[in-house]
Amino acid sequence: MNYQSAEQKYDKIINLPHHQSKKRRRMSMSERAAQFGAFRALTGYEDEIAETARHTDARLELDEYAKAEIGVKLQFVHDHKNEKLRISVTYFVPDERKSGGAYLTKNGIARSIKEPEGLLVLGDGTEIPIHEIVSIEGEGLPGWENEV
Repeated sequence: MNYQSAEQKYDKIINLPHHQSKKRRRMSMSERAAQFGAFRALTGYEDEIAETARHTDARLELDEYAKAEIGVKLQFVHDHKNEKLRISVTYFVPDERKSGGAYLTKNGIARSIKEPEGLLVLGDGTEIPIHEIVSIEGEGLPGWENEV
């Protein structure tokens, strides 16, 4: 048997120019890599890990006193809707993809309460579901201690 070194074996072709098609343009590196994307064993794995790691808050269950205080303040807002009361509302926003959600605080001028829909509407058009409100603060709003 006649064994040749790797250099001798490819001497004739090693310095030839790389073939370029006259019909097709050369693929970019990202296009070449994309051909093999379908062979990934764990497609979507990174997305699932990120979703699992994403933090959500548990929904607080208000007691009857806290619910009554919110009700008194909402009634005050409704009765004084023409006075442009500046309020701060903290409410729960349920997460669309997993259990829990987030608590947001929105500051603004109370515009109205849509009773049939159960929404508090602020001056900028933000609609807050009344059943998700955990606190309402604002100058001029009655406190629970004043209502008993």
